[in-house]
Amino acid sequence: MSTNNQAGLVIVPEAVCQQVIDRPSAFTAVESVFAAMARGDAYNFPVIREAIGYADALYGFKSGFDRAGMALGVKSGGYWPGNADQGLTNHQSTIFLFDPDTGKLTALVGGNYLTAVRTAASSAVSIAHLARQDAKVLGIIGAGHQASFQLRAAVEQRQFEKIVAWNKSPERLASLAAVAADLGLPFESLEREEVAAQSDVIITITSAKEALLLNDWIRPGTHIACMGTDTRGKQEVDSALFSTATVYTDEVAQSVSIGEAQHAVVEGLVAHKDITPLGDVINGDHGGRNFAEEITLFDGTGVGLQDLAVASTAVELAVEQGLATSIAL
Repeated sequence: MSTNNQAGLVIVPEAVCQQVIDRPSAFTAVESVFAAMARGDAYNFPVIREAIGYADALYGFKSGFDRAGMALGVKSGGYWPGNADQGLTNHQSTIFLFDPDTGKLTALVGGNYLTAVRTAASSAVSIAHLARQDAKVLGIIGAGHQASFQLRAAVEQRQFEKIVAWNKSPERLASLAAVAADLGLPFESLEREEVAAQSDVIITITSAKEALLLNDWIRPGTHIACMGTDTRGKQEVDSALFSTATVYTDEVAQSVSIGEAQHAVVEGLVAHKDITPLGDVINGDHGGRNFAEEITLFDGTGVGLQDLAVASTAVELAVEQGLATSIAL
């Protein structure tokens, strides 16, 4: 989004982002940018993500340019695992938008809520385009801050009748159970193998560094959205799944380097050519699910263009509604 017609620097804080961006607007923004990426109209720059050697934190930058949406910018932030003990979100970030015509900084946008809602939108887009139409049971692996966002976004894509979930600390599932109750859906806490045995769609949203779901557990016809692996060394599912499932991703380069596919690539179980950008399905260049018993896997690595898309939408809506703050530079 070019903002050169706006005076000064636009600031959209976290509270305003929550007012102006809802799940449908996030879904549309993410689906559109995936389509633009597949067409070659948008591209991500290389990700920088490093352990800073303090507070067990990971910090980095995701950036890119969407020529279709005229969004140029960078998200700066990372993961501080001790934040929850201080009543803070573990993921902390800010999005910077620049005018693609001049390079001028045009907007600062709070990135915490937008990261959660765009990550949930990403898995929701994968469910919309890849899950079986008759999917009835939704499984969730993980119960951190983003899990409730994932649950609310996912149930809008299929007529789910039950939610099953697992978390390393079972007591933390209470938050997901409350969301399910709010949605009017029965909820059950299960072991990982039983989650896999019952689910038609599974979302993994953890910071695990070992496989939490094994290949032999996944039943035919399941769609799996792996949403937690975005750094070298992370892993949520058995790498053997990449030999069993048809694999899709937000961006192939990230999938094979820092995404869930990184381990399968090293083991020779999957190659770049075997992974399809989800944007190809959105654009109609790939048929998506081929048959009911097919296992599909979406490797959601989290690309910078997702952040820029939802941030640009947040700026537009905040300005339209008189909720943005503008300062002179």
